[in-house]
Amino acid sequence: MREMGILTSQKITEYYERYKSIDVTFTKEIIQVTGMITQQVYLKCIGDFWPCVVFSSSFQGAKVVANVKSGIVEKLRQANNSASLRLSFKNADSNSPVTFFVAARSVGYAPYGDSKEMAIFTLQFTQRPPDDLIEIMGRLLDANVNSTKRRDERVLLTADSIRKLRLLSKETATFIQGVPRRCILRDISFSGAKFIMMGVAKFLVEKEAALRIDFDDPRESYLIRGKFIRADLVEGRKELLALVLLFNEATVPMGYKVRLNDFLCQIRVDNRGGDSHPETRRQPENAAAAPPPAAKPHPGPADKDHPPEEPPKAKVPEKLASGAT
Repeated sequence: MREMGILTSQKITEYYERYKSIDVTFTKEIIQVTGMITQQVYLKCIGDFWPCVVFSSSFQGAKVVANVKSGIVEKLRQANNSASLRLSFKNADSNSPVTFFVAARSVGYAPYGDSKEMAIFTLQFTQRPPDDLIEIMGRLLDANVNSTKRRDERVLLTADSIRKLRLLSKETATFIQGVPRRCILRDISFSGAKFIMMGVAKFLVEKEAALRIDFDDPRESYLIRGKFIRADLVEGRKELLALVLLFNEATVPMGYKVRLNDFLCQIRVDNRGGDSHPETRRQPENAAAAPPPAAKPHPGPADKDHPPEEPPKAKVPEKLASGAT
């Protein structure tokens, strides 16, 4: 479920100009992330409505699947192929969905797979779509682009960043061979995370694992798979490790990308005119070849070959210090 009406008209226009020709395929994950209410999607033509399924969409057009034996083809012919696509999305700010029409023109249809009844119709929008659609798809596309462009930008989990991210808690679990192990998050990024956990380094480095990250308002949980690429001892506590988990980027959930991207865009706006934000750090691209810096950088998962050093005298979380698992 998504929030509505949080973007400025300038940002909406920026999304439209940047991404207007890019098609988004509405997979099960995309439907969930956007909050599309599939049962309330229709093609309207001369006052009649036909249920349809959105296969893909851009800001310039869409492809929808509908039943050709329902009379829709003849109706489109009578209307000179003019129609409207009715879309509906859940709204996290209200119990009422956001529903709107997009004026379109059908430019043809073809059988959908081997079906003799279902066809995929190609629609061209006859005007710029409503801002709500641009916001929904723009946030999605922007998050996907920035997950690569800003993959090394780590968010230190302070009280302020946790609140802005709507992270439920720094306390979570990592699953190693299916067994949950309690851990405390230190920082997160598009490409990985760093957290403190009890364990032995030689038994964990290069092992595959999955990290659960829980968000609130709305409540969502993501299980992100990856591999441990580094384990550092926490000073003064031999049983505790600061572990770097490098995500399998091909499987990072889109909802997680959108959450993190919204936060990074927000602090960029809040800090416009400044050089950096204290809650984010970027790992140099050539870190593996660079000499050690005089000041130790913020720890994080972004660089596989030479992640940053662990800060001295790391504070031991109480729940881990007590031996809880």
